[in-house]
Amino acid sequence: MSELEREASVPAGVRLVRDFVNTAEPQTGEESLATPDQLGDWLLERGVLTTRATLSAEDLAAARTAREGLRHVLMDHAGHSSDPAAVAALNELLTGVPVRLAFTGGSYHLSAVDDHTPLHQALAVLADAIRQAAEDQTWPRLKVCARDSCRWAFYDASRNSARRWCSMAGCGNHVKMQRAYAARKSRARPQ
Repeated sequence: MSELEREASVPAGVRLVRDFVNTAEPQTGEESLATPDQLGDWLLERGVLTTRATLSAEDLAAARTAREGLRHVLMDHAGHSSDPAAVAALNELLTGVPVRLAFTGGSYHLSAVDDHTPLHQALAVLADAIRQAAEDQTWPRLKVCARDSCRWAFYDASRNSARRWCSMAGCGNHVKMQRAYAARKSRARPQ
């Protein structure tokens, strides 16, 4: 299966949450949401917002709080220990986002009660993406890499849902080589 086919098999809701979490790359320190304008552009490009919106520094901080809280939720999916404070901050942020159930075209979705707040609109779309993933049972397959320095979000499409790394060729190989080296070193020590 090609990379393009693999990406096409990732459900849309899962892809949105994964891509949102991956707007920061812990391994390199790269930050895609460095300014409120970059946040607005990202949300507009992905259809989370339908019109350009003016976002504030507080909106940016809230979006980053949501992102890092979600990263820690995905750490739980992968069986890693997460930071309860990051998840609590996410939960606290979400208490301020009123959502409602809305019906359109025979289906339903969650939307922000206050459509005039761009950040609330964006968080409601993310909440709806999570709802979709939970309903189609793909939510637990959204994980973060087991490599401590990476923590890149990925969709685990493996048959037994046991994938541990964002890439076997990259992080998986690195972790396995480190373990093998440590094992060789411990066997080489005189007793």
